[in-house]
Amino acid sequence: MLADRIEAKWIDAFCEIFERCAVKAGDTAAILSETQSRALNVHLAELALLRMGAKPFHVVMPTPRNRNIVPVRSTGASEAIQKLGPVITALQQAGFVVDCTIEGLMHAVETPEILKAGARILVISNEHPEALERMVPDPALEKRVRAAAKMLRGTKRMRVTSKAGTALDVDMVGASTVGVWGWTDKPGTLAHWPGGIVVSFPKSGTINGTLVMAPGDINLTFKRYLTSPVKMTLKDDYVVELEGEGTDAAMMRAYLAAWGDREAYAVSHVGFGMNPGARYEALSMYDQRDTNGTEIRAVSGNFLFSTGANEFAGRYTAGHFDLPMMGTTIELDGVAVVREGVLQDVFG
Repeated sequence: MLADRIEAKWIDAFCEIFERCAVKAGDTAAILSETQSRALNVHLAELALLRMGAKPFHVVMPTPRNRNIVPVRSTGASEAIQKLGPVITALQQAGFVVDCTIEGLMHAVETPEILKAGARILVISNEHPEALERMVPDPALEKRVRAAAKMLRGTKRMRVTSKAGTALDVDMVGASTVGVWGWTDKPGTLAHWPGGIVVSFPKSGTINGTLVMAPGDINLTFKRYLTSPVKMTLKDDYVVELEGEGTDAAMMRAYLAAWGDREAYAVSHVGFGMNPGARYEALSMYDQRDTNGTEIRAVSGNFLFSTGANEFAGRYTAGHFDLPMMGTTIELDGVAVVREGVLQDVFG
């Protein structure tokens, strides 16, 4: 069995991202992990923080038992903390939290409480460090993502179309928008590495139309490029029909039904990737255990459509699909920000 060794270049990459997160000599930093975390990334985080003169400490939680009847992947809602007060307190007081849990704290129930105390969280996605080192901080990307997030926050309507048959309408009034460029340097904020994504969580009853996934589009929960079309009909946020004759549609129908939860069929968020360094073909380059697919989410010009929990619409569920689609056209109040899968030069 192959085993990875520590590489100096990976420590360098971790130092670069921590420097962007405003980590200074003498700073206290918590490294949060669980017993099934990628040990290589946990070790790299420690070595990088020590090289920078910071004072790291580890919080290691037992990976909890999966109480669901299906495997859970790519939810962004780690259950490792288990709402334990002493753990939450330790993370609040750390100031800087390096999140190496498998699913990450982005949508974890404890995260708002940790952020409210002023801690900043960097989620290191469960990727092999070879992928992480290719997507180190890019100040130009930060500028573009900020501009895209600002544009989305002022948008009233998103329209998504494609040659495959997609015709989706999203009422964006009141939607909550998040832009992630790969690091965070402000108290009370969270980011994930790799970055280069902007997503919006629309309010309840705002999404209608048809969404057609074409061969080559991606189901990241299954870590699979589609080989056959999947057509979804959405009414007031919910997938009310999922059509397709191939394996891709059959697997999606079975997985959604297995939850026995109507909210698993609802929309979580909509957005698009903006990272020119993220590679579409990357999913084929790594073993499934060596990738979480965050790079694919960030591929420039993809339409990132997700089903599952949306706290801003009052919906909660553990069922989750992240479905990057290539070749769509995305219009914000009539302005094309993505045209047939190509990100347009409208963000400076």
